[in-house]
Amino acid sequence: GDAAGSTEASTPVPVRFAAIGDTGRGTSAQIKVAQALAAKCARDGCDFVLFLGDNVYPSGLESADDPRMRALVDDVYGAEGPEIFAVLGNHDYGGNGSGLELHKGRYQIDYTDRSKRWRMPGAWYRATRGPVELFALDSTMQLFGRDEAQRRDVSAWIAASTARWKIAVAHHPYRSNGLHGNAGAYDGIPIPPSSGKGVRDFDDAVICGKVDLLLSGHDHSRQWLTDTCRGTELVVSGTGAEGTELPGHEPTHYQSIGLGFVYFVIDGGRLNAEFVDDEAQTEYTHTLTKT
Repeated sequence: GDAAGSTEASTPVPVRFAAIGDTGRGTSAQIKVAQALAAKCARDGCDFVLFLGDNVYPSGLESADDPRMRALVDDVYGAEGPEIFAVLGNHDYGGNGSGLELHKGRYQIDYTDRSKRWRMPGAWYRATRGPVELFALDSTMQLFGRDEAQRRDVSAWIAASTARWKIAVAHHPYRSNGLHGNAGAYDGIPIPPSSGKGVRDFDDAVICGKVDLLLSGHDHSRQWLTDTCRGTELVVSGTGAEGTELPGHEPTHYQSIGLGFVYFVIDGGRLNAEFVDDEAQTEYTHTLTKT
């Protein structure tokens, strides 16, 4: 009997989660992806779900009690279930996606107290679940260069982390073949803040080479980039409600504009990722291992 107990203690429990982005439209497409997510979680298990921003189109919430939050989250994904760790996107900060109504981010943070599932304790935060530590970022504020405290906090958190797997979660991608493109050259615009130079600078200084994976949305596609950011793997998952084309030329392991999400299982030193479509079918699998 004792032997079994001691083995159990030393065997880490796998952690399972999904990453879905750019969800907040209230359309039949969003609902279909939500149903696929529920089916996948029912079949294979989800300890939590990551929402990668643009949770509320087109211009965020009007208050923490804005009924659209319930309509776009609880009514679509279920009021109860695995916790949802969410980050803010540019549409969540209002201005029809310009992100200039800075007070609006607060409303989704405050919704945490009104929901059984929604977890957004701050505009940037960390959370540990099993072998994974999540570093949730506010990339819109990076875009505008209003990220001094975020840089300080996140740098310290990553340096202090003893987690086997470290995952950064943001809305804006570092590199992408989607319409918005790579940080520093977003939307073909050479001038900051629109170019995303602030996002690129933040990731270069704080994230690249210091975490295993950077997950983002913003572009409405799913991609696993071939090139890393100094060893940090780059994954885009922004097809929670819409797919848009992939004009970029960065090499990828896989890319799709089909609706869906990415599903992860971390078991010890192995991370397995599945690109899952809106019928809950796995299209592509990619595995990372570490000692």
